[in-house]
Amino acid sequence: MPHLRLALLRFASALAFTALTAPLAAVALAQGPAAQGFPTHPLRILVPSAPGGTIDIITRALSQLLTESLGQPAIVENRPGSATTVVEEYVARAAPDGYTLLMTGTSRATNPHMYAKLAYDPVRDLTGVSLVATSGNVLIVNPSLPAKSVGELIALAKSSPTPLFYGTAAYGSSGHLAAELFKQLAGVKLTQVPYKGAAPAIADLIGGQIHMTFDNIPVALPHIKSGRLRALGVTSARRSPLLPEVPTIAEAGLPDYEMTAMFGLTAPARTPPEVIARLNAETVRALQTPQLRERFASLGFDTVGSTPEEYNRLVAVEYKRLGKVIREAGLKPR
Repeated sequence: MPHLRLALLRFASALAFTALTAPLAAVALAQGPAAQGFPTHPLRILVPSAPGGTIDIITRALSQLLTESLGQPAIVENRPGSATTVVEEYVARAAPDGYTLLMTGTSRATNPHMYAKLAYDPVRDLTGVSLVATSGNVLIVNPSLPAKSVGELIALAKSSPTPLFYGTAAYGSSGHLAAELFKQLAGVKLTQVPYKGAAPAIADLIGGQIHMTFDNIPVALPHIKSGRLRALGVTSARRSPLLPEVPTIAEAGLPDYEMTAMFGLTAPARTPPEVIARLNAETVRALQTPQLRERFASLGFDTVGSTPEEYNRLVAVEYKRLGKVIREAGLKPR
């Protein structure tokens, strides 16, 4: 699946210029009436998962620098649930003044395909501030499972009289879609066990209540290093520097396999452009700091930083690509 790779390569070629010009242009734009004095009180960045998950880690690292640069607290507020739709709708309906923001993953692109009746449109009613980071997922299993490679896992799933159980942090999340794409390409049956966030899914995987999950590398890495979980393959197009000995799933026998998670800061769609520009300038500036880049790299994230327009275009690309994955995987809108 080359679409996300191509889109990110275009980002890479453009960001050298964007990184130099976006903050200056945004500061110039941010002199409009709506941005004068902004912010005058704390901001909230909502996270649709429990503390300790990937989006939570990214948001807390970024919020510390935004607090310093904006001169007001950027408070992270966790709102886990069975779906990201609740928190997305909350932000979509919030006052468009820049004080209520959302850190979101792939859900802006996938939720319209996953839910039959949404009271909001994730593409139309939310707008990008910046694409913050991308990350591959990793296929992890409980060490007691008699499968030490992707090939052995596929063979086990095909021979098992009952389907293996896999956990998901949220319906329609990158981990969920990674599992569904795996099922489709490997021709195996797996049973989904939904959780309210990555942390409880990992806890049950370690405890042996489920057999496997696809999770973001930063969350899974400590448990892989400790030996409590076994990594079989990464979902990205290239091996992760943090897990160089773990092959990509494409290398391990499913050549058409690729799934990459993206994380971006978003706001209500009618937020004034000058406020978006100020938030974008401070976000991109924070993402350029060695402090944050080193922190993200140590956790397995690729730091991005983009214009709002670039992020919105990428969401549109992923809306089409992941919609196709969802249909081919046979997922039905809820």
